[in-house]
Amino acid sequence: MTESRPEEQPDGQAVAADVAPRWAVSLFLELCRGRQAIVTGRVRDRWWLAGRPASFRTVLANWLHFNGSDVVAWWDPVGGLTFPLEGHQERFAALGRRAVPDGPADRRTGPGALDAEEPAPTRTPRGDLHHGNLERLSRPRPPVRRFVPIDEALAEAHRLAADESNAIAFVFEDLDLALPADQPSSTLGYLRLRAAMTDAVAPLVGEHAAALDGRPRNPVLAVVGDLGRLPGWLHQEDPRTVVLHVAPPDQTERRLWFSMTAREFNGGAQATRAEFEPLVAATDGMSGWELNALARSSHVRRVAVQQPARLLDRHRLNVTADPWTQLDHRTVLEAAGELGDRVIGQPAAVDAVVSALRSAYAGIGFGSSGAARPRGAFFFVGPTGVGKTELAKSVAQLIFGDPSAYARFDMSEYQQEHSAERLAGSPPGYLGNERGGELTRRVQERPFSVLLFDEIEKAHPVVLDKFLQILEDGRLTDGQGRTAHFSQSLIIFTSNTGADGLPSLLAEFGDELPYKVLQQHFTDAVEDKFRAIGRPEIYGRLKPGVVVFDMLRTAHVVGIAERLLAQLAESVHERHRVELVPDRPSLDRWITDRMTAPERRAYGGRQIRNEFEAVLLAVVRHLVERRPAPGTRLLLTVDEDEVRVTPDPGPGEDED
Repeated sequence: MTESRPEEQPDGQAVAADVAPRWAVSLFLELCRGRQAIVTGRVRDRWWLAGRPASFRTVLANWLHFNGSDVVAWWDPVGGLTFPLEGHQERFAALGRRAVPDGPADRRTGPGALDAEEPAPTRTPRGDLHHGNLERLSRPRPPVRRFVPIDEALAEAHRLAADESNAIAFVFEDLDLALPADQPSSTLGYLRLRAAMTDAVAPLVGEHAAALDGRPRNPVLAVVGDLGRLPGWLHQEDPRTVVLHVAPPDQTERRLWFSMTAREFNGGAQATRAEFEPLVAATDGMSGWELNALARSSHVRRVAVQQPARLLDRHRLNVTADPWTQLDHRTVLEAAGELGDRVIGQPAAVDAVVSALRSAYAGIGFGSSGAARPRGAFFFVGPTGVGKTELAKSVAQLIFGDPSAYARFDMSEYQQEHSAERLAGSPPGYLGNERGGELTRRVQERPFSVLLFDEIEKAHPVVLDKFLQILEDGRLTDGQGRTAHFSQSLIIFTSNTGADGLPSLLAEFGDELPYKVLQQHFTDAVEDKFRAIGRPEIYGRLKPGVVVFDMLRTAHVVGIAERLLAQLAESVHERHRVELVPDRPSLDRWITDRMTAPERRAYGGRQIRNEFEAVLLAVVRHLVERRPAPGTRLLLTVDEDEVRVTPDPGPGEDED
């Protein structure tokens, strides 16, 4: 097994050469230097051996055997001391005496007991992997008769690894679970492990190394999923002990993986290497197990490898219906009108969102890599109370028909640097790590969502860095290593940045302030804000989605007021079966006069609702005090700033 690269066939398909994972090569080099290793990270993952996916245990055991160890002994809390490779138990027994002395008669039985009376087999050459004997080497061993406790296994590792006449590797898996670091009784076990690592025979050097070419002799390794569960002194105080992190497959390794498993994909037999390249790019961060499962998903979900974006969505999200593609054609065509009715006076914002909806419905874009960028990313900026939040809610209702598909995050709660952990969860070992992050958990549970981040300018710059990853890569990994994918989300940021400069613009232009001038003012204010906090790259990613909302103009006041009155009339009829008839001319004059005051206009549409609180209270007072009978008509008027509710004699009154 060597560190080589894939070869090419004439048709462009890659052929898997006998290549070791990068972590295995790094381990070999460290062992050749005379170091012992604590291996952590993706030790539950699948890798490859002789061109086929294999478990981490199988790969590591064969790698150690091929590179110098005649015997590979493996200990874990479930099986005790076992031997993953064929013939290694017999070789171990032939090293001189029984490795584990007889224990009490009531000791538990199970895998791991040794039999010293079996004859030693003929030595197998270390080149077995090159000789095509992988199946025999990794053949499962039959159950053996006695469980070997950790203290006995560590004692044997210390004794045998220190003997220069041996060539044996010991691997202790999940030692952190068998010896919890927070229990004082575990200290002795870790001291034994350190002694075995320290006293193990180092590789020969110089002219004495000719027989083994400087290969590792007697490595003693610990394999743990989380390094934080081990005592720090075990790997921090001894220069001969190195921590080796097993990372997910990198781009080269993923390309090699797909070359080995190409024919296992739906359509893979006809696919060229170039057709796998989008998957190579889009699967960054995926484990080997997930890469293997991706081939299964292509058959289960009936998606060929030639459709990488669709395949990744079906694999990651595990859904059968995509609400974006399930949108009714007429709904898409009429979206501008429906959203415009709910968000009055904001045609530019509505047009921008409708364009994103149409792109998502059509399912086309630049590139076909399946890289999981969000379906749309907008930065809504403008005066307060002009419909930024209302537009986000309306989009969620339009697409999903479900208000719960809309999630709002108040970014004023993320002003501290440590608050970034709330989005993606605390790192391992910290309080609350098991809960994950608020944002990642939401997207994992509801991948099809409209996500609103309100008042984004108040968030700490470190929090903003999380959004750069989401906007660029379309994913965010929580503290537990689980990845949330945003490929089916619509992301909206809102901000009032620049609103403090609006009074000066009104003083210069008055009510005739052109929208173009307003748009330029807010766009410049947002760019200056991101430069001031040292995050211009975030603005660069958001710039195409910056949407400036218009100020509340006099023509919009009446439209918002009439909508509020319609909602009030509907509520009265539903609860009391009473018909509320607004006198629109008097109400329109009243609210228009009220909203001409600059101090009221500064609060936008929210102030219109605040003004209508007086109308609501007058209607409530009449209903409680007079208790009109069902079917009664009530006339709602405003006379000299006094709201009046009186019985309407009949339909003869002109409601208009």
